Amino acid sequence: MTEKKKRSLSAYSILLLIIIALAAITWFVPGVEKATLATIVMAPYNGFVNALDVCVFVLVLGGFLGVVTKTGALDSGIKTLVKKLNGKELYLIPILMIVFAIGGSTYGMCEETVAFYALICATMVAAGFDTIVAAATIMLGAGIGCLGSTVNPFATGIASDAIVSLGYPVDQAVVNGLGLLLLVVNLAIAIWFVMSYAKKVKNEKGSILSTSEKAAMNEHYSQGDHEKITFTGKQKFVLVLFAFIFIVMIISVMPWSDLIGEAAAESVFGWSAFLNGVPLGGWWFGELAMWFFLATIIVGIVGGLHEKVIVDSFISGAADIVSVVLIIAVARGASVLMTQTGLDLYLLNAAANALNGLSATIFAPLAYVIYIGLSFLIPSTSGCATVTMPIMGPLTANLGYNPAVMVMIFSAASGIVNLFTPTSGVVMGGLAIAKVEYSTWLKWAGKLIIVLALVSCVILTVAMMIL
Repeated sequence: MTEKKKRSLSAYSILLLIIIALAAITWFVPGVEKATLATIVMAPYNGFVNALDVCVFVLVLGGFLGVVTKTGALDSGIKTLVKKLNGKELYLIPILMIVFAIGGSTYGMCEETVAFYALICATMVAAGFDTIVAAATIMLGAGIGCLGSTVNPFATGIASDAIVSLGYPVDQAVVNGLGLLLLVVNLAIAIWFVMSYAKKVKNEKGSILSTSEKAAMNEHYSQGDHEKITFTGKQKFVLVLFAFIFIVMIISVMPWSDLIGEAAAESVFGWSAFLNGVPLGGWWFGELAMWFFLATIIVGIVGGLHEKVIVDSFISGAADIVSVVLIIAVARGASVLMTQTGLDLYLLNAAANALNGLSATIFAPLAYVIYIGLSFLIPSTSGCATVTMPIMGPLTANLGYNPAVMVMIFSAASGIVNLFTPTSGVVMGGLAIAKVEYSTWLKWAGKLIIVLALVSCVILTVAMMIL
């Protein structure tokens, strides 16, 4: 008997249905501009325009990875790493999740994680796991880091500044302390969950992936178990360059002016502006895209590839990731539609009115739930903070509660939503690279996400009561 093929909606269909649903809602909400057929039709295009910098970055990144793969350095390096681990592959999970969590907590590592999916997927599959483990290592690691943001300028930084600018103080010791507590507790739970599942897959006791997902995983990421490993000096040098390129990427988006002061940042990194006109610490997706484009040429030459091979490999790599670009564009379209119609501001004002006058034991969890809804509808963390905090921060202070706790309620709710929302290009794009269906991710991670949300809500409610 043949196995019944699992059917589920594609990421594109899910996102288009969300856009249509949001457009329909505008017809029943007073004071909001009603979405038209044109609004719906143009939403994916406007989303692409809005996310153009991210889309170009992802395309160039795909081309870069195509060239690196062509050199054979990645395959040989992964096989060598797995062989040296010799039964200790499971340790990859906590190490990588902690690294991604630090990035999320300190500078909001999110869209940048797309760059790591192909490599981590190949590594985890070679180690005997599946691509769910790979996607979880990245998404949960960085996502929980953002959930427990400490000095993240795009979450706690913008949120705190929005409140302070209105004359209400925000205690950064409370922000950092609560962020660290949320980070440690939630990350420990997530690491245990991922490692438990990884052990089952490693011992061949069951993978949640469907037959079609396994086939896609094997086609894109499986490597011959019995192939002889050849790791040349040239390939080793390519991997050193590969690591250096990603280290520069991480350094380049760290907000050094906020971390060490503007004068110190200029003194240390000012010289680096010669490359693209912007010093390290001020780069974003445009500068990152061109960094990877330049890196592609260097890696191709070092790897001994001819000019035509470099160009063909770049085009092939970019082509492989076009589906991810389209998903990011359509996902952003939902957010653009909300902004165009004013639905986001309407929902925010309604939420603030619902919270007014409540006790701390009700105020904190209800604020958390409301922020989950707002973060779902406004997937940009910095955008959500900018729009909501001038209302939610003063409301918290005027009720006699600590605005710093409200900052962390926003951060925690936004972080939990970014682990599953289909309106996030990172979630849908990362899963597309990992060859994991969105429905499969929800089925696997759903219980964990609920546990993380409940744990965070309890911590934040207690904090609101005692601080």
